[in-house]
Amino acid sequence: MHGASREALAAARERLDALTDSTSVDAGSLADELAAVTALLHREVSLRRVLTDPAQSGEAKAELAQRLFGTQVSGQAVDLVAGMVRSRWSQSRDLVDALEELANTADLTAAQKRSRLDNVEDELFRFGRIVSSNTELRAALTNRSATTAAKGELLRGLLGGRAERTTERLVTRLVTAPRGRSLESGLESLSKLAADRRDRMVAVVTSAVPLSDTQKQRLGAALAKVYGRPMHLNLDVDPEVLGGIRVQVGDEVINGSIADRLEDAGRRLAS
Repeated sequence: MHGASREALAAARERLDALTDSTSVDAGSLADELAAVTALLHREVSLRRVLTDPAQSGEAKAELAQRLFGTQVSGQAVDLVAGMVRSRWSQSRDLVDALEELANTADLTAAQKRSRLDNVEDELFRFGRIVSSNTELRAALTNRSATTAAKGELLRGLLGGRAERTTERLVTRLVTAPRGRSLESGLESLSKLAADRRDRMVAVVTSAVPLSDTQKQRLGAALAKVYGRPMHLNLDVDPEVLGGIRVQVGDEVINGSIADRLEDAGRRLAS
């Protein structure tokens, strides 16, 4: 993607991350809903052109999306789609590509919440190697005359009970709805998404007062240095927090007043 589409996708990724970081959101169900919207807009070329028409206001396109999908998918999915069509897209197909990526990312997030993401990444890689070395299997999975049901049944026989359910869901969507891509390139994209998700960590930050943008940047950089990975901050304010700041990364809780590893970051935040 280029230009406006790249910016729109980046904003959509941030909204999805903020949504799926919540424990109350079923990321797997959200993935199904986003995949359904993807399939619809892939089929309905005229509709996706309307939803990406730069001559129409973002709010008008968002209202149209809410009317179209409001009774079909959850409020979270509708809000995501409405936010995406408010943005500008370089071409209409980019919106569909972005929706598909969000659906796949939501599935990977569900696996991450179950601590199964490493398995999924490994299985996607191994499945790609199997496909590349087995011409008969590749032919069966990419046969345009085969029905979706037949391909799904084949994949259930190959992966059902042998692979993570997220792996099976991702591969099944790719095989049954390739959208013009080769099987190899689709699997490569899925593997990259899994690797990107694995490298992302989330820190729940509770502070006595709201943090400024500069403080958030400094804290994020300090945490990334400590943990050796990019860090996404979920921010909350609680005036009763002792020591001014509390950080939770996974099962580890760090109190800013006593944590040696964040001592330098704490000094910077206080300055």
